[in-house]
Amino acid sequence: MSASLSPLAETDRLFFERDDAALDRGAAERIVAEALSGCDDGELFLEYRESEQISLDDGRIRHAGFESGSGFGLRAILGEETGYAHAGEMSEAALRRAAATVSAVRAGASGVAAEPPRASNARLYADVNPLGEMEFGARTAILAEIDAYARAKDPRVKQVMATMYGEWQAVQVMRADGRRVADLRPLVRLNVSVVVEQDGRRETGGHGTGGRFGYSRLLTPETWRAGVDEALRQALVNLESRPAPAGEMEVVLGSGWPGILLHEAIGHGLEGDFNRKKTSAFSGLLGQRIASPGVTVVDDGTLPDRRGSLTVDDEGTPSGRMVMIEDGILKGFIQDRLNARLMGVAPTGNGRRQSYAHAPMPRMTNTVMMAGPYAPEEMIKSVKRGLYAVNFGGGSVDITSGKFVFSASEAYLIEDGKVTAPVKGATLIGNGPDALTKVTMIGNDLALDAGIGTCGKNGQGVPVGVGQPTIKLSGLTIGGTA
Repeated sequence: MSASLSPLAETDRLFFERDDAALDRGAAERIVAEALSGCDDGELFLEYRESEQISLDDGRIRHAGFESGSGFGLRAILGEETGYAHAGEMSEAALRRAAATVSAVRAGASGVAAEPPRASNARLYADVNPLGEMEFGARTAILAEIDAYARAKDPRVKQVMATMYGEWQAVQVMRADGRRVADLRPLVRLNVSVVVEQDGRRETGGHGTGGRFGYSRLLTPETWRAGVDEALRQALVNLESRPAPAGEMEVVLGSGWPGILLHEAIGHGLEGDFNRKKTSAFSGLLGQRIASPGVTVVDDGTLPDRRGSLTVDDEGTPSGRMVMIEDGILKGFIQDRLNARLMGVAPTGNGRRQSYAHAPMPRMTNTVMMAGPYAPEEMIKSVKRGLYAVNFGGGSVDITSGKFVFSASEAYLIEDGKVTAPVKGATLIGNGPDALTKVTMIGNDLALDAGIGTCGKNGQGVPVGVGQPTIKLSGLTIGGTA
């Protein structure tokens, strides 16, 4: 990639101007215009992606993989109907076959073309391809340093696992009227996990970090050492943990990554498609109070360098900052173009897809609960007996009912206003809409996650971010083993 080229010029070079290019830009524009004539909406999505993953386990590189590929997805929309075709062959013949397929959605009908996305000159991340920024040998050497550093920190460390992932994605969105939008997206991530042993007991701790920038920023000694230190701290805490109690109790959720519960239990229910189809627990509640006073939740895709951010979404709409809940009142939903048009509202820049082989749909970017007035210490002091959940592992939610189950990977008992023993095996069980009404205190320590989130929906995974301050809930059901 040439840093001097704009995203549009760079993607033109990749898709149309290479010596081996089998697709002419003019031909592509004519085919798209013909295929989408008489449709309400649609686009040609062109993608090129490079990615690598390198994993170290127990002092050895266990996996090193590199992939690159390109392809297109062509979509035609009329009313609620969508025709979608994709191919990994970037050629005029393949595009014509796709056009013939998606044109069938018209079936003699005709629509009115929706307004195109507005233009934007914003750039939310640097012009850098992580895979071309640092020599492969230098990256693997850092993994070896991570292993050595972790083992030197504590003799109880028995195993070290570290994985780095780098990706560069170039996309161009072409519309029926010839308008084109492009984006160049770097993405990197580093995960560290350690296993410690003491008196025959083994426990694990982990930490990850990343974002839309290059390896040179991700792999500084300060960054990877902080990751090792945090993974080791969690593992040593788990060594001292005891079985979690079960029952209904007050819960304090820590700042930052615990926002994943907000993302899963509440955020998905605020996506436009679920609400248009009335399958969300929040359907029909626009303008009504759905959360405690003080609860404000936004989805913000404009945060520079964040994992969930996008200069433009996968339909060509610039990302935005959508206030979904304001002071407890439901204000709106995140939208792609199709669902926004059918609901009579504006797109919010949340049309996202995993790759050219997938049609876009409303997805979160960086979902954040805003800060409140309380110090975290005040919340802890106000709890007679409860749980302080600092980190989360896996979880699941039912969109229609809002019911969720999440496992806490790091949690502590709160007894008489003090954080006491660490506990293991705590599971938080509740209902998203109900949980929002149980927020009684909101902290002043808003933090974003470290940059490792991936969201799954309908078989598609996309990178996302979460964030929140420390918050207190008056009661949740805790599943434990004690």
